[in-house]
Amino acid sequence: MTTAQPILSVITIVYNNVNDIERTMLSVLNQTYGHIEYIIIDGQSTDGTLEIVKRYESRIAKLMSEKDEGIYDAMNKGIAAATGNYIIFMNSGDEFYDTTTVAAVFASATGADIYYGETEMIDSSGQSLGQRRHKAPKQFTWRSFNLGMSVSHQAIYIKRSLVEPYDRQYALSADIDWIIRAAKKAKMIVNVNRYVAKYLVGGMSKKKHRQSLAERFDIMKRHYGLVPTIFNHFVIAFNLGWYWLRNRRTND
Repeated sequence: MTTAQPILSVITIVYNNVNDIERTMLSVLNQTYGHIEYIIIDGQSTDGTLEIVKRYESRIAKLMSEKDEGIYDAMNKGIAAATGNYIIFMNSGDEFYDTTTVAAVFASATGADIYYGETEMIDSSGQSLGQRRHKAPKQFTWRSFNLGMSVSHQAIYIKRSLVEPYDRQYALSADIDWIIRAAKKAKMIVNVNRYVAKYLVGGMSKKKHRQSLAERFDIMKRHYGLVPTIFNHFVIAFNLGWYWLRNRRTND
């Protein structure tokens, strides 16, 4: 192994998602980059998911199937199992953008603490829904989430030495806090200036939107302070309203 070819630990969390798991797995297994440690954490699925996973078991570095206490408990198990230089979560339903994505990310610069890129949204049939409302910033820092999660967790590669466990006091939005904590310690953050992931729309944070918003407010308050967070939420509300109005006009 050289610094030019780091090992990437790709972690997939899944529970009873027989419709999407193979698409996610193939997006990992078909990468042209040759230094991937693939880890799958299954919550003891009962719908046929595990049978699909086991078809590819010879190409999976680690497979764990057991009951967990929620998504972030499962993701912490994935972190504990990882041995690569970098970690990325590509959970069931999500995908790398194309087969050359990982190779392109590591070719963009050597030895970064964090690499990140843009995300495309897709529906349950894999059809594109366009770019996320929050575009990835040109220069990402730990302060970049003050107006929302501008980089999705599927689109961020973090050096494992900077990674801490997810804070499980948050049931829906711990990924925001997790990325901010890592970014605070990062010295070199690289924008790869390309799409790197496809994100399946409609997770639990969408289904429990009010709880997710409350958690996000608390996380931002912890990292950015109460008064700036209150002000920023007025900006977020305005931006959301303007985005909705602009898109409604476009669709009329």
